[in-house]
Amino acid sequence: MKIKTKALSYEQVMALPRPAHKPPQKPSRALGALIRLVGAGDLKETNFIWRAERMEELGPGPYLILMNHSSFIDLEIVNRIFYPKPYCIVCTSDGFVGKEGLMRSIGCIPTNKFVTDLNLLSDMDCAIRKGWSVLLYPEASYSFDGTATPLPRKLGVMLKRLGAPVVGILTEGAFTRDPLYNCLQKRKVPVSATVRGLLTREEIREKSVKELDEILDRMFRFDHFAWQRDKGIRVAEPFRADGLERILYKCPHCGGEGKTLGKGIKLRCESCGKEYELDELGQLRCLNGEAAFSHIPDWYAWERSEVRKELEEGRYLLDVPVEIGMLVDFKAIYMVGEGRLRHDREGFLLTGCEGKLRFERPARLNYSLYADYYWYELGDIICIGDQEIQYYCFPPKGTPVAKARLATEELYKLQKKK
Repeated sequence: MKIKTKALSYEQVMALPRPAHKPPQKPSRALGALIRLVGAGDLKETNFIWRAERMEELGPGPYLILMNHSSFIDLEIVNRIFYPKPYCIVCTSDGFVGKEGLMRSIGCIPTNKFVTDLNLLSDMDCAIRKGWSVLLYPEASYSFDGTATPLPRKLGVMLKRLGAPVVGILTEGAFTRDPLYNCLQKRKVPVSATVRGLLTREEIREKSVKELDEILDRMFRFDHFAWQRDKGIRVAEPFRADGLERILYKCPHCGGEGKTLGKGIKLRCESCGKEYELDELGQLRCLNGEAAFSHIPDWYAWERSEVRKELEEGRYLLDVPVEIGMLVDFKAIYMVGEGRLRHDREGFLLTGCEGKLRFERPARLNYSLYADYYWYELGDIICIGDQEIQYYCFPPKGTPVAKARLATEELYKLQKKK
């Protein structure tokens, strides 16, 4: 999938008119049928099945649908489960670029990731009052390592405000079939989903915000690599380790960063020569010595602990040249030139465009980070911004954007602890 880009100067972009806010649009039943037809091939290929639990207690809807986010097949899964009932989809704003009319006709509601959006809750409330369910991915990003990403605190406040019954959807196999790090190469893996009536209207009224948050935390607790291993799901594709350095960027043997390379079925550190094989059950086996980790999420969790040490000791710093894209409307991503992105204990600082651009984002404002791999086939990105403007920063190849996401999450925890 590609995205429309256009080269403009920073001054030209800042002079562009900003789009007026539009309320949610009723989802087109005809387009829903088309999505169902297009997605049928993927779902058949994965032998997709789903089971329902406790749904009869929630009534006919509309619902707030909360789903873990693994890959594009998630949208096809929801369509299979709920069509022809109308539902809106909370969608990242860049998904509207070049196709706003289509996205609104499907029922999509645009928002900027990890930014306080004053209109989003009102838009969701508007949709539910009109009898349309709302699909929300509360993690707001694909999982990097196959485990849950942090949820925003006080989601329970949103649940109470909307007052709609809550449906939880948890998929198995969707991540394993198409993990984000693997460069959009699909594997032959069965996919299933559990659709659970999570909270009735009465339960939402009776429970405290803290209790509601705890229920959501329990739902979004999973490990797709452990699922693959325990269920004996074999991934025999010869490209299964391609791009693995995107999440396993730091060598636990020599401490080198940005020196690992995943290719074929192997991950190798170019600094010390340590080499691992990713087996068909998604586990790591060291080929030349003792393994530091056999389970990918354990390695990723160790990287998180290393980032936290750097932050606590004042050693953490990301300071790289970047190509800068800007999102200010739904017509294009405007490429405005070169700049520099700095990330430290204070937060993010983006400068560029011959001194005209300076954007700061304090650490306390981001509980996580919009970082992505091979974004719209353009490259790995770090995205920062506010409700008005999003800045898409393309660092040099090999820059561990996963480390920036880990650092953002750990910085936020440190700020909250203060």
